Amino acid sequence: MSKTEAKAAGGIGLSPAEDVRQAVMGFVTDFKEFQTDIDTKLQQTEERLTMLDRKTNTPQRTPLGGSVDAGAPHQKAFNAYLRSGDDDGLRGLEMEVKSLSTAVNSDGGYLVDPQTSETVQSVLKAAASVRAIASVVNVEATSYDVLVDHTDVGAGWATETGTLSETDTPQIDRITIPLHELSALPKASQRLLDDSAFDIEGWLANRIADKFARAEAAAFISGDGVDKPKGILDHTAVDNEIWSWGNIGYVPTGNAGDVTPEAVVDVIYALGAQYRANATFVMNSKTAGLIRKLKDADGRFLWSDGLAAAEPARLMGYPVLIAEDMPDPADGADAIAFGDFEAGYTIAERPDLRVLRDPFSAKPHVLFYATKRVGGDVSDFAAIKLLKFAAS
Repeated sequence: MSKTEAKAAGGIGLSPAEDVRQAVMGFVTDFKEFQTDIDTKLQQTEERLTMLDRKTNTPQRTPLGGSVDAGAPHQKAFNAYLRSGDDDGLRGLEMEVKSLSTAVNSDGGYLVDPQTSETVQSVLKAAASVRAIASVVNVEATSYDVLVDHTDVGAGWATETGTLSETDTPQIDRITIPLHELSALPKASQRLLDDSAFDIEGWLANRIADKFARAEAAAFISGDGVDKPKGILDHTAVDNEIWSWGNIGYVPTGNAGDVTPEAVVDVIYALGAQYRANATFVMNSKTAGLIRKLKDADGRFLWSDGLAAAEPARLMGYPVLIAEDMPDPADGADAIAFGDFEAGYTIAERPDLRVLRDPFSAKPHVLFYATKRVGGDVSDFAAIKLLKFAAS
């Protein structure tokens, strides 16, 4: 029985006016209690919503490096992981987890969101390395096989009724390019990461890209193939007159530590005609300084600068790639490479970039362990020739 009903029952025998007065007072009392209960529940709900809002929203400030689209869910989640190690957003977005331990996901890292990965890739492509002119393939396996048919099917003339003899069978070589792990370990202080005006993604992408680009460029030229790509110059170089498959043919300049216009012509025509149409010279800046002084018999420079800012310089009509990892001009140095590198050198890589956040090893700094899988090797030994600065 409610208070109103009890008061009404207890008021039997009262005057009609008193009975109505007590009934109204009971109703008002019940209503106030009901209203107080509703207000309490609304206040509790509002407090919970406020706490949730504080956890999921931070004040927006203009980034130091320019405007950043902070509205994308994957960027918010990735930024939260880099700044504080909070991986709830990553799991909520169902991003792929790369765990160091199959049992404990928190020990592993996460794939960098697509926007940051593309930033790193664009910087790598812009770097002065063989990557810019080589064949680049994306793979999901631990190695990449290149099948090379470097012989021809035999053929012969025959009469209408003559007996046909068996011809030569083509030979196919398999070149296996294993993928190796390229890593970088940049760090930042936790105070810097806590500053929401700092463009953490841009900083991380630039640091990793710079480290990866320099390491790759060196390996593609002179890497020994041990836990890194095998470079062009790591293969045995032999005089082009006795060249055989599996070696890189070279043409001597005729002068120890020097080069002549005739030697440049010789290396161009040492390369097969099928490769010359897409051929490129590769050398470092010191060698380029010597080459651009060369003139032909009529006094014309062999070197010509690009007509536009984005166009490469040309040597006797062929583009020049300045790769600082090539050897300096010296006696016996293979200082210039010439060839169709798209056919001659293959780079295999996995497109994903993994980042592991480590806030413990270098306190008060936070380490970011970034890894990428990449490999490279010569895929066609006939497509690349060297110009050796030597008398013979």
